[in-house]
Parts: sequence; structure tokens; C-alpha cells
Amino acid sequence: MRPSVLFVSHGSPTLVLDPIPAHAALRALGAALPVPAAVLVISAHWETTAPTVDAAPQPATIHDFYGFPADLYAQRYAAPGAPALARRAHELLAAAGLDPAPPAERGLDHGAWVPLALLRPAADVPVFQVSVVPDRDAAWHRRLGAALAPLRDEGVMIVGSGAVTHTLRAIDWRRRGGPGLPWVEDFADAVAARVTAGETLDDWLTLPHAAANHPSPEHFLPLPAAQGAAGGAAATLVHRSTDFAALRMDVYRWE
Repeated sequence: MRPSVLFVSHGSPTLVLDPIPAHAALRALGAALPVPAAVLVISAHWETTAPTVDAAPQPATIHDFYGFPADLYAQRYAAPGAPALARRAHELLAAAGLDPAPPAERGLDHGAWVPLALLRPAADVPVFQVSVVPDRDAAWHRRLGAALAPLRDEGVMIVGSGAVTHTLRAIDWRRRGGPGLPWVEDFADAVAARVTAGETLDDWLTLPHAAANHPSPEHFLPLPAAQGAAGGAAATLVHRSTDFAALRMDVYRWE
């Protein structure tokens, strides 16, 4: 069986510690998924000017955030890397005409290791990353995902990690759970209607309140990349919740 494609909204880095609904949902999803040969993460927190693959043999855990509890900085995700699969991914991107940069040895940013610590807490599956290119649009990222899709036939689970909504200035740190701001919910619901119908997000900036929910695009782009990796199929919305009033924590799965 080909591994699933996922899109996860990784929210605050404290997701790995906080017993919120999205934390429990990712743990349950990970326990239900077959064990893949490897995991490829397309993370919002690796931004480059050309698509780049991480070929580190033992990726470091990158704590790319500031001002959080000490327990968070103590977290390590010690999964092995996948250099051979990373080289294969680079070849696929080149064959698709996407002009990838040479493979790098970077490590796992929190867009990768935070959700993986819940999906695969044993860190027993090789992990590698591909960057997003914020100068490129959603349609280009859908092409990027489609170029990487053959890796699924080699047992690789592809995970887009970003955020359905990502307006940091609207975060209310006092509000955990419950409904979000109306314009946050309206946008996320419009996205869900598209993704669960198998419709593209090439014109996502025309959806209600798109610019307000994404002042910059990098957290949204892993979602069309995941759609491309899934071949344009309809997704299942496996989890929906809102954190801090402004972060929809939606998780999608494609079979």
C-alpha cells in the first residue's frame, strides 16, 4: 500500500507539549498509519530561492524559535536521515524542470520535528525535508508536490507542514480551543471545502480574508504541495480545531 500524504497545521511549537485537541489528534493519526519506509516533510520553516533537499545522514533538531519554555528547547528528535532518498528527490525535482539547488545538510526545523514527535514519537523512521520557495505561487508548489509523488511508490510518506491560518498578530495567548475569530474560520472553512472536494488552491488568494490570514505565503504553500503529491485527489479532513483564536489546526489526509 502506498503511504498516505498528510498536511498538518503545526501551530505553536508548544504543540509537542500541550495536551490540546490537535496534539491528541496527531498522536492518534500516527498510531493508525502504517509505518512508512521514510518521511519527507515539506516545511514552511525552510524558505529558499530554489527547491532544496536536506540530505543530512543524521539531521539535527533545530530550535528555530525564541521565548518559549525551557522544556521545549530540551526536546530532541533523533530520527536518522535518508541521504539516498534525498538524492532521488533532487533528481525528480530536476527532471520536472524545477531547477533545484544542490542538496544540503541542514537538519529538522520545528515545522518538521514538532508534528513528527507526535506522529512518530519513537523517531524510528528516516526523515528528510524539502524547502518551500515563497517567491513561487501555489500552482508551482502543486507541481513540486507532483514531482515528488513517485517517492510514495518507494514507501515514502509525504507531509506538508504549515498552517491553514497564520496571522501571528491576531493570536490571543489566553484562548485555548473554542471558536476562532470569524474571519479566521471563514477562510479555513473555504479552504476545507476546496481540499475535500479535490479542487486546486491555485487561486487561494481570492478566498475570503486570504491576505489577512496569510500576510506572507510560506505557511500556506505546503498545502498545495501536498495536493500535488496526492495527485489532485480529494482529501479527508481528519482534524479541525482552533488555537489561540487565530490558528486553525486542521489536518488533512490523502489515501
